[in-house]
Amino acid sequence: MKLWTLTLYCTVFLLILSGCTPSPKPNKDAVVDKTLPIVKFTENGTILDMKSIAFEWQAIHDPRVEGIYIYKSALDDQKGELSYYTTLQNRFKTHFVDTDVKPDSRYIYAFKTFSKEAESMNSEILTLNTLPVLQSVTWIHSVNGMPRAAKILWRPHANQRVKSYIIERKTLKNDEWKRHAEVEGRLNVEFVDEGLKDQFTYMYRVLVRTYDDIISTPSEIVKVVTKALPKEVSNITASRDLPRKIELHWSKSDAADFSRYYVYRSAQAQSGYELIAKLHNNSFIDDIGKDGEQYFYRVSVVDKDGLESNYQDQSIQGLTLIKPKAPAIFEAKLVDNKVELRWNKVDDRTKSYTVTKRFKAGFFDEVNEEFPGIVGKKFLDSNIEPNQSYFYTVYAVDVNGIKSEPSIEVELKLQGISEVDTQSVQKNQINTQQNKPKQEPVITPVKNINLIEM
Repeated sequence: MKLWTLTLYCTVFLLILSGCTPSPKPNKDAVVDKTLPIVKFTENGTILDMKSIAFEWQAIHDPRVEGIYIYKSALDDQKGELSYYTTLQNRFKTHFVDTDVKPDSRYIYAFKTFSKEAESMNSEILTLNTLPVLQSVTWIHSVNGMPRAAKILWRPHANQRVKSYIIERKTLKNDEWKRHAEVEGRLNVEFVDEGLKDQFTYMYRVLVRTYDDIISTPSEIVKVVTKALPKEVSNITASRDLPRKIELHWSKSDAADFSRYYVYRSAQAQSGYELIAKLHNNSFIDDIGKDGEQYFYRVSVVDKDGLESNYQDQSIQGLTLIKPKAPAIFEAKLVDNKVELRWNKVDDRTKSYTVTKRFKAGFFDEVNEEFPGIVGKKFLDSNIEPNQSYFYTVYAVDVNGIKSEPSIEVELKLQGISEVDTQSVQKNQINTQQNKPKQEPVITPVKNINLIEM
């Protein structure tokens, strides 16, 4: 086992040493041996590509030959001098590929065999020009007016070595082309760019990539303008005088691809808007169900592609009809064993009145009664009992049935009153300076009441 391990380590060490052995290089003072074989290229001894040049020569059988020196020089409009480039340490090799070249560039080459003591004469000196850069697709087309998207099409590239298409994009605000996407497959000739801005200009071009990672020149540039948002709604109005609802109206959209309207509502002018309706008509009734409510509205147009217009610069305010003003009670008294209430009309919207009455029916129970539809400004209540306190409130009601806030509430305290005491009670009410008997009712406003007639 130890011997096997030692053998393995020695083998690895020898492999490392052999890999690190430097390639022999030509000696400046080397002797030229005219008897050494000269490298002779085959009939089709060179194959040119954009980024590589392949060489083929006849086999060398002379056992003295240990390898081949390759000389190279780049020609940039001026003739260059050959210099050592690399060494092939095997006389049996008959092929070499140089990948350190640029497209559409000229190079010169010469090959020499070498032995331990000398070098051969130069091979034929070759002047070669690499192929020009691969051209991109010859036809490219764009589709305009798409909603937040752009589409470009091109013809498949004729070169079978094409692996993919590189899509580059830029805008009018940016002069630099940026690599945006890559479409795999020579026959895939379509690209759809999504998530774009509305009514915005984009420019595209296509480059092709080969399987050996050669990138072509750019194609022609195509321009795309995305679809614009629908035009905003105009002449929007909101009602301010309808009972418990707000009605909206606006001018009809003239968009050719109109789909629907969106209506938004918020209790605040600048924020908090929620979508409350999607409709095709250019009007909307918002049933609020409350009096004197205020809301702000925004209306937008949506086209068939789902693009939504901007809102107006300012929201429109709508109000439901406020409650009418409460009547003003100016008198509450007992007349002929009846409670008599009188009040003044405060709001011109008032069409009728409602009186509410409450009193204790027991230690814990309270009775509440309501008397609607009173046309005049007076109310008589004969359903009363002695030694009881009654509380009255008056409401104004408009033509829509909207009830005002309550008037001030008044309290009447009745102490031992009976039918035989009526004349005495009336007499004492007229002469307020006399002492009141125990049978006289006491009238007390629950809150400070203004008894000035309005």
